[in-house]
Amino acid sequence: MTYQTDLSTLLNRQKAFFHAGHTRTYAFRSQMLQRLQQAIIEEEQAITSALAEDFGKPAFETYATEMAILLAEIRFTRKHLKNWMAPRRVPSSFLNYPSKDFIYPEPYGVALIIGAWNYPFQLTLAPVIGAIAAGCCAILKPSELTPATSAVTAKLLRTYFPDDYLTVVEGGADTSQQLLHLPFDKIFFTGSVPVGKVVAQAAAQQLIPVTLELGGKSPCLVDETADLKVTARRIAWGKFINAGQTCVAPDYLLVHKSIEQPLLEELKTALTHFYGTSPKQSPDYARIVNDRHFQRLSQLLLGGTVFAGGETDADERYIAPTLLTNVSWQDAVMQEEIFGPLLPVLTYNTLSEAVQQVNAQPKPLALYFFSRDKKAQEQVLAQTSSGGACINETVSHLANPHLPFGGVGPSGQGNYHGKYSFDAFSHQKSVLKKPFWPDLPLRYPPYLKKLGWMKKVFKWI
Repeated sequence: MTYQTDLSTLLNRQKAFFHAGHTRTYAFRSQMLQRLQQAIIEEEQAITSALAEDFGKPAFETYATEMAILLAEIRFTRKHLKNWMAPRRVPSSFLNYPSKDFIYPEPYGVALIIGAWNYPFQLTLAPVIGAIAAGCCAILKPSELTPATSAVTAKLLRTYFPDDYLTVVEGGADTSQQLLHLPFDKIFFTGSVPVGKVVAQAAAQQLIPVTLELGGKSPCLVDETADLKVTARRIAWGKFINAGQTCVAPDYLLVHKSIEQPLLEELKTALTHFYGTSPKQSPDYARIVNDRHFQRLSQLLLGGTVFAGGETDADERYIAPTLLTNVSWQDAVMQEEIFGPLLPVLTYNTLSEAVQQVNAQPKPLALYFFSRDKKAQEQVLAQTSSGGACINETVSHLANPHLPFGGVGPSGQGNYHGKYSFDAFSHQKSVLKKPFWPDLPLRYPPYLKKLGWMKKVFKWI
């Protein structure tokens, strides 16, 4: 039996489990969410150890960015699930009088969830919460770039859930390709833009609904009214957590020319406060995920002037938190999403100029603006497009389950978190209910002398 046949068999078993109706009830979904919560709590040490092994992630960051977010999302989902599942009554149309109209959320079926390597536990399991809540089965494909976390995720699901319902398939890019050729009912992908295009093409071939959580170069604008000390701390935190390997990390700074130097000094002070004078020795600073990404980032260091940081160690895959100045839009570091601890700093003279520079780039996953000026804040929000945005903050918008998280254009399509995760794995089925009486003859043939009446009816609507 070939590996492809094994995957097809697994998919068919999950489809049989789904069609048997096991996942349809509120009681089942709530119980599975509770089981996932229990699994994360009980396996905390194994999860923490795996992420430390994969790229030296500090235990605090592992809990805050991998586990705590998932646990909060599960609690929120369980609290609201019954209401989300209920059919929603909507107004009826006069044309269908008398009728009652509803929207019934129904699960797509069996989902393929492909996770990312940068937050390999959280970004693989966060969509699963939505799949469980919506009543779907799911096959998960974690990233092969974080093998320890992939193994822990696989063991966790196999320990706490039946394979016919939720399971993990490990492997490399060839495994992902084989999975993408199978007739899933929904695909949810988190990762890079190039791979996202491959996933979208595969989904289009089979007309499978797809959610793409991608990335891009998220800009961070700072004007001359900002509190520079607070701004620097929040930017440094959002950029260098997880060694900059965050899809919504500030990718570059666009700073009013008058405050470039004082902001750089505040950023340098913040980095020293966070990681000491030698971040390499800090227990709170992660490493680059693999040698390939280390080499890629090392090349990007060659553009611009190092204002702070710049040190590297290939043996440890260590790159210091680095601030780059004298950077142009033509430099290599500005041609791709950095996804690492390098922060290029560019300047602008007027806010309109800064907005034009942002709009000249592909639409980003996030945009950040630091300013005390309310009119300037509204100008930036109104004149730019991004998946999400923060005013005087970075990254934190993704922690609110009431806010949809997702990209726009090249940075992704669709969104999730909170109810939006439930919706991502649900088809909104329109339902009209009508009695047998009355049964107006106007719509039925023969149509002789009825057109005038029909036109009058439409004028009343």
